[in-house]
Amino acid sequence: MTASAPGTSRAGTVAIIGRPNVGKSTLLNALVGTKVAIVTPKPQTTRNRVVGIRTLPDAQLVFVDTPGIHAARSLLNRRMVDVATRARADADVVLFVLDAAAGVTPGDREIAADLAASRATTVVVLNKRDRVRPPALLPLMAALGTLLPGREVIPASARTGENVEVVLRAAAAALPAGARLHPEDEYTTETVRFLVQEMVREQLFLQTDEEVPYGTAVEVEELREVPARGLTVVRASILVERESHKGIVIGKGGARLREIGTRARLALEELLGGRVFLELFVRVEPGWATNPRRLRELGL
Repeated sequence: MTASAPGTSRAGTVAIIGRPNVGKSTLLNALVGTKVAIVTPKPQTTRNRVVGIRTLPDAQLVFVDTPGIHAARSLLNRRMVDVATRARADADVVLFVLDAAAGVTPGDREIAADLAASRATTVVVLNKRDRVRPPALLPLMAALGTLLPGREVIPASARTGENVEVVLRAAAAALPAGARLHPEDEYTTETVRFLVQEMVREQLFLQTDEEVPYGTAVEVEELREVPARGLTVVRASILVERESHKGIVIGKGGARLREIGTRARLALEELLGGRVFLELFVRVEPGWATNPRRLRELGL
């Protein structure tokens, strides 16, 4: 970590937690002001902790997006939930995100009970409020006030931006006093390799159906810059567990794999601010998601 110049009165870590598919990654991107985390309509898209940084004149917030907390059965899913649990324990502030359209679910109540028993400074974000008529928000806010007395409850929409600034200021106000932890112009601590992996995986989720994306992972095998050409060269493998999934990912005549590659390349060029040459391969690797050593190699 880098110590800062004076001028920031508050700084610290803000963990974003909640059930799967409540909009945590969309909220992270809105709070940071640029895309850091991948977003898809499918639950359990986020597998790793993803860090986004927002520096204000009087505060620096280090946001940590986390996988959705759920009843995990597989080794991969248990590790995902462990990531969220550790991030919550290490944070100065917790943003507890719920889906306003879904109401306060039993899963939300379990998370709220854990937070109520902890010392964490919690701000409750009732996300997706744009999908709910205003009168329906009142009983939800009352229920959350009972579950987490004394905590601020903010209806917001990460998608439209409504009240995102309110959430940002509430989180900043709850941070401890301190100097910046990162340079002012830094918006993430994630490596280019990780961002490449995630952008490809985002397109895998968006371009494939049913169970296929959950049995896939992305491994970057080559990443190099060619400064003379203003180019970043990337070669990556998409891992699948079954031979049948390989055919689905590749598609007829390679059409789906080309679409995944094209969309991922465009997203990477926008993120990195330069040209990207992206080459993708598909490899069958049965059991990768149940192999602890392989999961560690993949950063999971």
